[in-house]
Amino acid sequence: QVQLAESGGGSVQAGGSLRLSCTVSGRTNRVVYMGWFRQAPGKDREFVAAVVWSGIHTYYADDVKGRFTVSRDKAKSALYLQMDSLKPEDTAVYYCVPKYGSTWAQGGQGTQVTVSS
Repeated sequence: QVQLAESGGGSVQAGGSLRLSCTVSGRTNRVVYMGWFRQAPGKDREFVAAVVWSGIHTYYADDVKGRFTVSRDKAKSALYLQMDSLKPEDTAVYYCVPKYGSTWAQGGQGTQVTVSS
């Protein structure tokens, strides 16, 4: 099991930027991917982006491609999400989530991102 702590959320205007961070601790040897998910009020959790924990490959949802950049610093056990050109529809609670094998696990406590028009 890993422990996760997200930070970096806040309120910005449309077109602005935020950088989310996630501290990953505990047993990470079974983690294959680390991802970011988000959940807006009344909606299901949705995939945003992911990175291979021991590699460099990244994956993005279509609606954030070109605007968001996921990265990780394994030495610091940290995951990041640089979010640029933010839109009001990006408003949600963002969670970092580990993937063991083929299964996404639960995220941390989340960090709120609010984008105003």
